[in-house]
Amino acid sequence: MFQRWIDIQPHKSSLIIGPRRSGKTTLLRERYPDFNYATLDDLDLLDWAKHDPKGFIDHLGKKAVIDEIQRWPILTVAVKFAIDNQSAHFQMTGSSSIGGLLDAAADTLAGRIEILSLPTLCWGEEAGPPTHNIFGGKATPVELRAARRKLPGAVAFGQFPEVVALEDDEARQTLLQNYKNTYFTRDLMQLANIEDLDGLVGIFHNLARSIGSHLEVSHFAREANLSHPTAKKYLNALGQSQLTFKLHGFQFGPAKRYLKASKTYFADIGILNSLKVDVAHGQRVENFVIAELEKRRKLGLLATDRLYYYKSAAGHEIDVLFEMDQSLYACEIKATERPGPKAFRNLRQFKDRLNRPVKRYLFYLGDEYRMQDDIALIPIAALYRGR
Repeated sequence: MFQRWIDIQPHKSSLIIGPRRSGKTTLLRERYPDFNYATLDDLDLLDWAKHDPKGFIDHLGKKAVIDEIQRWPILTVAVKFAIDNQSAHFQMTGSSSIGGLLDAAADTLAGRIEILSLPTLCWGEEAGPPTHNIFGGKATPVELRAARRKLPGAVAFGQFPEVVALEDDEARQTLLQNYKNTYFTRDLMQLANIEDLDGLVGIFHNLARSIGSHLEVSHFAREANLSHPTAKKYLNALGQSQLTFKLHGFQFGPAKRYLKASKTYFADIGILNSLKVDVAHGQRVENFVIAELEKRRKLGLLATDRLYYYKSAAGHEIDVLFEMDQSLYACEIKATERPGPKAFRNLRQFKDRLNRPVKRYLFYLGDEYRMQDDIALIPIAALYRGR
């Protein structure tokens, strides 16, 4: 069992959201070994929860883990009653917000539970606690060299715990293929009432080829041979199942930030590679870095509400922006060991138009920290065990 970086208050009930196979069940059963356990993946238990939710909760007792509660979100009403009237303590997991799980939890369990995220492993999480701050500290040269040797495997297979635990590359790829054929497709079809497997796979493939590009639903619908409403439904289902996430366009007026077209990335690079789609190396590296930052944001290690991208009226783009500690962080990602002058151009131009503190970073495939024109170069290898 890996010691996960998530912070769970031991005496408070919680709902942990994350993709299938991210380690939610293993985590809770390890940390709460004396709790009763029930999973709604068990059809008999699911039927019981649907027809007699209060009896089901009473049967579990005052301390229990309820797995995959998204299969019957209304069960949270019975959980609320047990917490309020019986001093019960529940730890729950959900692999999707399809069906209104988060809305149900927010409405019925507000103030009673914590709603936490458990993504797949942060790169290096399996090796121990974080060793340095990505933006405010430095990994040692020895740590960077060791991480660079691990980087190709991390970009190739991702960070699902079961995949990381395997040592054989062929076994890792086989497991990712099994995930694709079950959890990423057929399980999602059941949860989201999706009928067209070919259309869903088409959406997956178009997302893979569109990494780093703006999300145009009409384009996805045309390429996957789906109607516009159906394509939108499928795309939303991927996000609600924690398989993808969006970066909205950054605007200097907060109210406008959700109006611009978004970009979509895979929550773990292993999802992308399970599809066996021919994707440029730069796109893979971009998705890898942004997903690693998003995982840390969800865990609270990167203290910001949301990641953004930026595109100026002239078409100049910044890969990632976020606000933290009253500063704006602007990051570019380059899949090269020797970034040339053009790699810094957008970061330079971005700072010129602002009247607020901006910290500029360029993630690259080199092996040393350095400064260039007030832009900090960070090796991508520094993400390993970085917080």
